[in-house]
Amino acid sequence: MDFDALLLSRMQFAFTIAFHILFPAFTIGLASFLAVLEGLWLWTRRDAFKVLYLFWIKIFAISFGMGVVSGVVMSYQFGTNWSEFIRLTGGVIGPLLAYEVLTAFFLEASFLGVMLFGWSRVGNRLHFLSTVLVAVGTTISAFWILSANSWMQTPAGFEILADGTFVATDFLQVIFNPSFPSRLAHMLLAAFLTTALVVGAVSAWHLLKARRDPQHPGVVESRVALVMAIGLVAVVAPLQLVVGHWSGEVAHHHQPSKLAAIEGYWETRPDQPLIVFGVPDRRIQDNRFEVAIPGLGNVVQNVPRDEAITGLDAFPVADQPPPVIPFFGFRIMVGLGLLMIALGAWGAWLTLRRKVFDSGAFLRFAVAMGPAGFVAVLAGWMVTEVGRQPWVVYGVLRTADAVSPVLASQVATSLTAYVLVYAVVFTAGALFILRLMKEGPVAAIVAPAPRQDRAPGTPLAKAPEDPPGDPS
Repeated sequence: MDFDALLLSRMQFAFTIAFHILFPAFTIGLASFLAVLEGLWLWTRRDAFKVLYLFWIKIFAISFGMGVVSGVVMSYQFGTNWSEFIRLTGGVIGPLLAYEVLTAFFLEASFLGVMLFGWSRVGNRLHFLSTVLVAVGTTISAFWILSANSWMQTPAGFEILADGTFVATDFLQVIFNPSFPSRLAHMLLAAFLTTALVVGAVSAWHLLKARRDPQHPGVVESRVALVMAIGLVAVVAPLQLVVGHWSGEVAHHHQPSKLAAIEGYWETRPDQPLIVFGVPDRRIQDNRFEVAIPGLGNVVQNVPRDEAITGLDAFPVADQPPPVIPFFGFRIMVGLGLLMIALGAWGAWLTLRRKVFDSGAFLRFAVAMGPAGFVAVLAGWMVTEVGRQPWVVYGVLRTADAVSPVLASQVATSLTAYVLVYAVVFTAGALFILRLMKEGPVAAIVAPAPRQDRAPGTPLAKAPEDPPGDPS
């Protein structure tokens, strides 16, 4: 493996995006969860919803901040490591990224402060509106980012000028490119699943603690949160399977080389098998240790059995994506998805029988599935990005032609710096989040009522709302 500037730049971007995607995948769903909690509290005035809101909003604030910081680092790399990509495609990609800032980021920035610090300072309706708008902002942000990335997967609505630069001829086609609808739905559902699994795992962990310690606090809130998480997983996990299949059909029509790498197809032929396991080997253009079910590949792809499905042999070796990561990443994602469906179905069945809080096996399963959403998101993004190679804009612009004219030693230095800084900063942030989760919803003390303004001229020491001995 030649560690040139291209490979090191790809490794650096992959490293930073792997950290970044974890936080939006969590905060998109968590923002909506907070909006639901506050709405339920305003509707029912049940204290459990308020306690849960005040607990999870602390975790949201830290995760959101870490997501913003890691996102800024990625945009910085466009100029340092991928300047040719921006120079050539900036006329198409640039407006999409600008729209994300002008709509989603401004919306989030405007109302995030009210959401985080305005509980006892503004009215209930305004605070609820702020929470809803932050949740809407996170979804809008996903809309524009997925639009830009999907255009790189299935480019449309553009032309290439004589100097090699890209210009948009139809921005509606650019935004709503062929893979965008399925990928946006797939990502949003993944975010909701990730949040539901984390909320369910934290709640199940505290309920397991309560089984050993009857005095363990926060049982009521943990039960409420667990039931809500189970309901979401039970509905969204099967739906995600359908949307994922839809996304695969889009890849079949628009990115045949990616689909061939995902499925492990080296030969273009009808009646393709379903390859359950294997080790793709680019050197021999075949799979080692292959375990396959004959004839089922066309059925899964929703293609007539007599219709040929494109294999990697239809592409020059230089145009073939590295098959190992898409092949195994896809199977990790699907395997975890099936476990999520099992978790949701089992939890729904136990809930209907009113036995969900008494099943130690289910609670332990829910705890174990807590990180599954993050792993599935990472696996899915690896499938998406590595499966697109060697193209940065599929079929149009090669990744090798998009890299900045920098030295390998320069990229190696910045990559090392990123690894060291991320290891400290994000490890500390993650550990702090885990500490908050360990404390549980009882750590969310109900916010006090807003302090009354002092009458003009009232000495601070004589103010009636100040407790005795208050140093203020």
